[in-house]
Amino acid sequence: MAHQAGGQRPAPPPVPEGLEAQAYLQDYATLLQGGPFPSFVVDHRWDVVLANSAFETLFRGVGPHPTAMPGDNFLRFVLFHPDAGTVLGEHEPSWCLPMLAHFKSAWEHGAHDHGLQAIRRDIAQDPLMEAAFRQGLPHWLRAVGEDAGEPDGAVRPLLHPDPRWGATECRIVVETSKTLQALGYTRLTLVLRDSRRPAGVPRRARAGASHLTVVPAPEA
Repeated sequence: MAHQAGGQRPAPPPVPEGLEAQAYLQDYATLLQGGPFPSFVVDHRWDVVLANSAFETLFRGVGPHPTAMPGDNFLRFVLFHPDAGTVLGEHEPSWCLPMLAHFKSAWEHGAHDHGLQAIRRDIAQDPLMEAAFRQGLPHWLRAVGEDAGEPDGAVRPLLHPDPRWGATECRIVVETSKTLQALGYTRLTLVLRDSRRPAGVPRRARAGASHLTVVPAPEA
C-alpha cells in the first residue's frame, strides 16, 4: 500500500520558544539515547522531534525518499515509503491501517492544520490509499473496534536488521511527561520482544481480521 507521495520535503518541526524548553529537550534527548529500544518523540503531525540511535538502527536499511523518511515524519513513513514493509511486519493490517485510523482522528479534530492537510492531499492522490482511507478503514474499524488506532500497548511485528532480533515483535509504549505534553509532543518506544518467548498474551494489532486489504479476498 506504500505510495511514492509527491510534494516537498516536510519542514522541520519548529523549535520550542524559551531557553528552558530547549534545555529540557536537550536533556530529554540524552535520556532517549540511554535507552536500549527504539524511542522517538513526535508532535501532533507525527513529525519526529527526537529519536535515539536504536531508532536510527532499526530503519538504517530504508532507501531515500523525498517526503517520507522515518526520522522526519513517522506517519508519512508508514503510509508512503515503499520500504516501510521491509521493517514494519504485516505492514497493512498491523501498521498502515492503525496509522490511518490515528490520522483520521487527528484530521477530524484539526483539519485546519497545514501539515495534516498536506498528508490528506497525498492520500487523495493515490487511488489505492484513498480507497483504503474511505472504504477499507471503516470496514477494518468495524471488525477490530474504534480504538484500534490507539498505539499504546499495541503489539506489532517488526523485521529488525540486526540478526540477533530478526523477525520479532514490539510493544508500543506511549510515555509522555507533563512537560512534553505541554509542548505538544508524545514519546513512543518500541519495546522489542524476544521472539523465542512463548506466546500467551492476546495480540491487539492483529485481532479481528485476516484479510484487511481493500481488494476483495479471493474465493476459497
